[in-house]
Amino acid sequence: MRDINSLNRVILIGRLGKKPEIRYLPQTERAVSKFTLATNERYFNPSTNESDIRAEWHRIVVWGKLAEFCEKYLTQGKQICLEGKLRTRSWQDKEGNKRYTTEIEAQSIVLLGKRDDTTREESYSEPGTPDYPAEKSSVPDTESEGSTEDEGDEEVPF
Repeated sequence: MRDINSLNRVILIGRLGKKPEIRYLPQTERAVSKFTLATNERYFNPSTNESDIRAEWHRIVVWGKLAEFCEKYLTQGKQICLEGKLRTRSWQDKEGNKRYTTEIEAQSIVLLGKRDDTTREESYSEPGTPDYPAEKSSVPDTESEGSTEDEGDEEVPF
């Protein structure tokens, strides 16, 4: 039975450590891309009385069309917002020991930061993942509409 009070969701904003590596699975030709993402946090070091920045590195795995998006648009140092879930997998090393790793399986990626001249600002979500359109401002542009102060008395529908 499934526990309905469970949630496996990760949201990160950080910068890429290097360009994503992409490969295609031999039998299905499904794309898989891997890269690392650095997130920073500021903390106070009481021994030096200064604040320092601590970097945390995350292993990211991306599948399908989103992996192809990563190959096309992501470069080293690019800032992104990533949404996904934690996945743990195991394997045997050369000595026969069972090893584990935990990665973040990305489901949605939004490019952040300054827009480059060579690439457009883009985002991509896996099919089946809800897209949340940017909300438009409900404040009218009064200069372009030529409104006067008397128009502010109109009833606004909710």
